[in-house]
Amino acid sequence: MSTSTPGSRVSSRLAAISESATLAVDAKAKALRAAGRPVIGFGAGEPDFPTPDFIVEAAIAACRDPKNHKYTPAKGLPELREAIAAKTLRDSGNVVDPNNILVTNGGKQATYQAFAAIIDEGDEVILPGPYWTTYPEAIRLCGGIPVPVFATVDSHYKVSVEELEAARTAQTKAVLLCSPSNPTGAVYSPEEVTQIGRWAHECGIWVITDEIYENLTYDGARAGYVLQEVPELADRTLVLNGVAKTYSMTGWRVGWMYGPADAIKAATNMQSHTTSNVANVSQRAALAALTGPQDVVDQMRDAFARRRRIIVDMLREIDGVSLPDPAGAFYVYPDVSGLFGRDINGRSARTSIELASLILEEADVALVPGEAFGPSGYFRLSYALGDDDIVEGINRLQRLFA
Repeated sequence: MSTSTPGSRVSSRLAAISESATLAVDAKAKALRAAGRPVIGFGAGEPDFPTPDFIVEAAIAACRDPKNHKYTPAKGLPELREAIAAKTLRDSGNVVDPNNILVTNGGKQATYQAFAAIIDEGDEVILPGPYWTTYPEAIRLCGGIPVPVFATVDSHYKVSVEELEAARTAQTKAVLLCSPSNPTGAVYSPEEVTQIGRWAHECGIWVITDEIYENLTYDGARAGYVLQEVPELADRTLVLNGVAKTYSMTGWRVGWMYGPADAIKAATNMQSHTTSNVANVSQRAALAALTGPQDVVDQMRDAFARRRRIIVDMLREIDGVSLPDPAGAFYVYPDVSGLFGRDINGRSARTSIELASLILEEADVALVPGEAFGPSGYFRLSYALGDDDIVEGINRLQRLFA
């Protein structure tokens, strides 16, 4: 006889996971545009540039080669893992054994598998916030407990070692570091990364560091690499990365993770039972991206730097909005609590969720509310869309709140 109760058809663990807020906002914006609404969406963290031609050509050639029509090692093509090791040395100065690299289906799979490799039921992960919306959900899926530590505009959205220490308990297993940050664009300097890394080492906890925006920094900012600054952490650090943001390859779904052999082996075993190898054509495209001309990266970064200046300056013209200069990635994260209670055509909002809904209805601008990344009172806006759309979208906000 079944002992299930009504409403329990779906597992409690999956039932507790919410949809990705950023993808939901992007999907809604696209649906409204398809219905004829002139919606401008600032939701998705997706460059508007096409994938560079030489990468696409490599994929076309890979399609014609029968060896790419078959299974390959779950860990990833050996030549791609060697290229990732060379790229890692080139960009961060870290030496990594290609055998300790696992190629994944995008950065999200790397994120989940990193937590799955080290987290047991009830383990706590300190999560500096505002945080990418996927981190806490991935932690919970692994049976862990996210412990948010929120930074504010005044600290440029960066947490201190003292704040991290205040959140540490006997159950703390790891700390998450994302720099440059999604959603804030904050960049931890090498000195700040050193402080956090030394603290983690002294406390005997793991570091999971997401470096996918490493090549997108501005105004002379330089992202710190925890393994470069604190090499003694190598036995307790998992590094996440991928080609999506740097090479405008979000849809190709190629990420990777590297770290200690035992953790990578565990994650590889898991992947062998879930997705197996990443699509070979995508792996060949990623290989071309990492080994081909890198001037395309500079060109896209220059465009992002220009767009960043435009959106920051225009947002600061709106009374009630405050934000620091984001030093990396392609997001701004303004504090919009000063807009709460403002009359907008006879209506007002008390949360950023309510405000985002009102803005979409009144101005056809789609934004991701701060509740997706932590407390209310904020928006995340991606400036990975075209210059004209940025100007028009922020102009609409300026008119709405004039």
